[in-house]
Amino acid sequence: MIEGKVLKKKALSELETKMLVKKYNIPVPKSALAKTADEAVNIANKIGYPVVMKIMSPDIIHKTDVGGVLVGLNTAEEVRRGFEKIIKSVSERAKGARIEGILVEEMIKGGYEVIIGGLRDSVFGPIIMFGGVGGIYVEIFKDVSFRLAPVSKEEAFEMIRETRGYKILQGYRSIPPADLDALADLISKVSHIIDEREEILELDLNPVRVFKDKIVVLDAKAIVRE
Repeated sequence: MIEGKVLKKKALSELETKMLVKKYNIPVPKSALAKTADEAVNIANKIGYPVVMKIMSPDIIHKTDVGGVLVGLNTAEEVRRGFEKIIKSVSERAKGARIEGILVEEMIKGGYEVIIGGLRDSVFGPIIMFGGVGGIYVEIFKDVSFRLAPVSKEEAFEMIRETRGYKILQGYRSIPPADLDALADLISKVSHIIDEREEILELDLNPVRVFKDKIVVLDAKAIVRE
């Protein structure tokens, strides 16, 4: 509530959110929105295989639950069939959902999955969160650290070290250590975005894939003031 009025807000699509974070030089996979199977094939050919395909709909929160995600597509024919398969599945399992198209995206493999999030709390103000385990397991392990935003790079390092996932990020078996410097830099950057951009109420980057020499945001969502 603001001055007795209901706060109006809306969710940005994954594509819109990624366009937002790209303005801050936050790395995301190469991608484009396809409206037809032919467009999907053309995009995949330009990006290079393998690719991921995701349904884009303002009415669908969990894409995988309605068959709206396919990964590891290696040929033009697989992309063409994949486009038709996603549209058919979503039409049957999410009847009435508005379909904006299908996002065709570069597939990023390997590395570690973490989560970085921010929100604007009505009491505490802007808050930054880091999770040492990202992807679909974040709600199970709840391995997270919080700070009031913004945070410095050193404070971001402290957040990383507070999580149980920190031990894994230092290197595990045959997997080399993650680029913790790049990760701390990204946490700090997101904290400044949530602090400075007052129209952003929530920003969720999950999963963030961290490698020994780079970092990539695979999925991103945002809620903003309407």
